[in-house]
Amino acid sequence: MPESSGSSASAGTIRDLLLRQADSDHAALRWRQDGRVHELSWRAYIAAAQRLAASLEARLDPARPPHVGVLLPNGPAMALHLAAAGLGGHVLVGLNNTRRGEALEADIRKADCQIVITEDSLAVEALTSDSAPEDREAPALTPESLFMLIFTSGTSGNPKAVRITHDKIVYPGAYLTERLGLTSADVFYISMPMFHSNSVMAGWAPALTLGSTFAVAPFSASGFFPDIRDFGATFANYVGKPLAYVLATPAQPNDADNPLRLIFGNEAGARDIEAFGTRFGCRVVDGFGSTENAVVVTRAPGCPPQALGRGLEGVAILNPETHEPCPPAQFDASGRVVNLDACTGELVNTLGTGQFAGYYNDPEATAERMRGGMYWSGDLAYADADGWIYYAGRTSDWLRVDGENLAAAPIEAILLRHPAISQAAVYALPDPLVGDQVAVALTLRADLTADDFSTFLKAQPDLSPKAWPSVVRILDELPKTATNKVLKRELQAEGFPEQGTFWVGL
Repeated sequence: MPESSGSSASAGTIRDLLLRQADSDHAALRWRQDGRVHELSWRAYIAAAQRLAASLEARLDPARPPHVGVLLPNGPAMALHLAAAGLGGHVLVGLNNTRRGEALEADIRKADCQIVITEDSLAVEALTSDSAPEDREAPALTPESLFMLIFTSGTSGNPKAVRITHDKIVYPGAYLTERLGLTSADVFYISMPMFHSNSVMAGWAPALTLGSTFAVAPFSASGFFPDIRDFGATFANYVGKPLAYVLATPAQPNDADNPLRLIFGNEAGARDIEAFGTRFGCRVVDGFGSTENAVVVTRAPGCPPQALGRGLEGVAILNPETHEPCPPAQFDASGRVVNLDACTGELVNTLGTGQFAGYYNDPEATAERMRGGMYWSGDLAYADADGWIYYAGRTSDWLRVDGENLAAAPIEAILLRHPAISQAAVYALPDPLVGDQVAVALTLRADLTADDFSTFLKAQPDLSPKAWPSVVRILDELPKTATNKVLKRELQAEGFPEQGTFWVGL
């Protein structure tokens, strides 16, 4: 297949992208099964997806929303269901395969699922059939047609079902191929959950745009680079803390001997970005965005290490009470922000919704995001005088200590300077007198004593004394969502546990 870039690879719908590859014998899909790497051409992938779409839609009641819930791990079946929804007229509901019981049932009901797929059988039947795809009149599609419902991670409340249109997949596919210099010669490795926006928009969509090969597997820190080598992957996507998990694996002499040239994602720390690129010999590009995809911040040349980058047009930091722009952050000689109360606000798209098409079946949550004709992200940030944006956490990440407001994210960034600390999650616990106490849960890559930690805190010139943790917990693993985002509300709910290691009054 000739190498090409994606700069002119725009299309109206996912169906358009797929059908453009319908006669291609270039490898589309790779996966591991029974210890071997298997491969499917674009021609075979699309034909199987057409059969699967016909099989699913024959089961749907036309009087009800054509919503098909898919509760599957990363694998060929999930990849086929994505393509089937793109080609057919039904909507794929990405169900989080770590949700259980009443919580999962609530998601299914919220999304109006007619069918829930929990096994591979229909996909395997479509894949192994040698019959021609059914010749049927497919429903008309436009870029605004609903393709998928993707639930938010649920770090700050119950997950909400984001409406994902065809355009919301097609656009980032074309944008990322051009921005990152991707070509049809690249092989995309998708190990983040495929029911979530990061894999669909940053992994699957660029591969569709280019007609490139993509490989699917569940994420494993120890298996990440063995997969990269076996699949011949040159590109990977991530969300949350996977870089930290991979870096925590024992170093090997051949770490940099791999085909990966670029990994793209969001929410990695500055230290992990640099360490990952150096150890594994690849370029790491970290951005900032969400499933709603209405506020986007990208890194650019000259970006300070701890900054997210600069916002796209219309992105601003506003005071949520006055709706006025927040002033730039002011730093003292040590680098500490001295006007945190004034300069910290909410990241907002002042031009409107961006690509946010609302939450499904949740008008109140949609209205909360869209206030005054602008999109309010729920993310706190501040900017320096040059316009570089720094993340300060979710709106729930404010702590009030001795009358001073503190933001969690800057404290976490300081704690991660300690070489023994792998991950840090700062959160508020109630102070018995008034306000909050600063609590932190840590995972370690080496031993750390209370004395060592206190000495380290004293040596950080930009750490306010009020930001010193009074409760420190050492955990084997932080509670997290399926997309590797830390669930601080679970840590808060545990309060002051008797079990585990914690120090009070450092």
